[in-house]
Amino acid sequence: MTDLRLAVIGAGQRISIAQEAHRPGEGARVESVCDLDEARLAAARQLFGPGTRTSSRVRDALDDVDAVIIASPDHLHAGHAVEALSRGLPTFVEKPLAVTVRDCDDVLEAAMRHRARLYVGHNMRHMPVIRHLRELIRQGTIGEVRTIWCRHFVGHGGDYYFKDWHADRRRTTGLLLQKGAHDIDVIHWLTGARTELVTAMGGLSVYDRVTDRRADDQDKDEHWFDPARNWPPLAQRGLNPVVDVEDLSMMLMRLDNGVQASYQQCHYTPDYWRNYTVIGTEGRMENFGDHRGESVIRVWNRGRRDYDADGDLVVPVREQAGGHGGADRALMSEFLRFARHGGATETSPVAARDAVAAAALATESLRDGSRPRTVPPVAPELAAYFAAGQVNPQGRQVLLSPDRIGSRPA
Repeated sequence: MTDLRLAVIGAGQRISIAQEAHRPGEGARVESVCDLDEARLAAARQLFGPGTRTSSRVRDALDDVDAVIIASPDHLHAGHAVEALSRGLPTFVEKPLAVTVRDCDDVLEAAMRHRARLYVGHNMRHMPVIRHLRELIRQGTIGEVRTIWCRHFVGHGGDYYFKDWHADRRRTTGLLLQKGAHDIDVIHWLTGARTELVTAMGGLSVYDRVTDRRADDQDKDEHWFDPARNWPPLAQRGLNPVVDVEDLSMMLMRLDNGVQASYQQCHYTPDYWRNYTVIGTEGRMENFGDHRGESVIRVWNRGRRDYDADGDLVVPVREQAGGHGGADRALMSEFLRFARHGGATETSPVAARDAVAAAALATESLRDGSRPRTVPPVAPELAAYFAAGQVNPQGRQVLLSPDRIGSRPA
């Protein structure tokens, strides 16, 4: 099978997803990489081979390739995606899809207009712990799901999200969107519904008190990620010059099937993981651990009792090698298959948009005295197009011509 030639836009922290897709001789190879940082481009040539084309211009990187991976900073996703889709290229967009609802809709519209395959990298749908939770729900283990609570302990938040562009709301809208969109998508997936009403509260409660900031033209220092040194949170150093996103946030959601849910996020906890509590008409279940080390799901569904740490059923979570418990590898395998052949996928561009919409409107609520916000659904024509599997008006899926793959276009 001839390798798909991949372009990668953005060579920062999420270059790891491109590494998962780089499978020379096995179906795909990274052909070109675009970034504004020459050091990152040099590192990319080391990762993918000295023959890898590198460029600071997106349009140059998109020449003579078969598919695109967009891993640039969040506020650039929409522009880069529209440019790739306008060329008809199958396009992977790292999550979140964009940082505003309008930008998300622009990307969906571009995919439909140009009949180009769009895939959004919500890797949590491939995480073993999430897939186990979903299977238990589908088996009726706790009856009909009526509520989900998600607590997100972002123990490395001060390092990962307050020392670069993530801390600037102009580039993320806020961390309730940047981080929360992933978990909101999971809540939607587990319940088979989308959020229609949100309210939220939160604030910048710790990191605004850290006065040690790096200069605009200064890179992160060599100790930017040092769990021992960067503790407690007020001992952090070298934060981004602009820090105006919340480090603590909580949102309530009403879904369009009547399920109610909550999401809570804190960026200065000592531990780093996320916990889902799912409650149904016949029991509840909860995960302990997510993708770092051994994890289990405990189920309580055999009658009432007082405190019981063990539960009635313990389901071990079997993880695989690779990022996020094997989820990143599975995610890129699905994208490569989709780019080549089309077909159904676990991820959904509309669901990715709905997660951003819920998070964006919750962020508005948080900054406006917790006033509730109605979350608008996607336009009906876009919903219908993506529900049909991204097919053309004649009902045939747009196929990537085999004679185009791996060669220069005529």
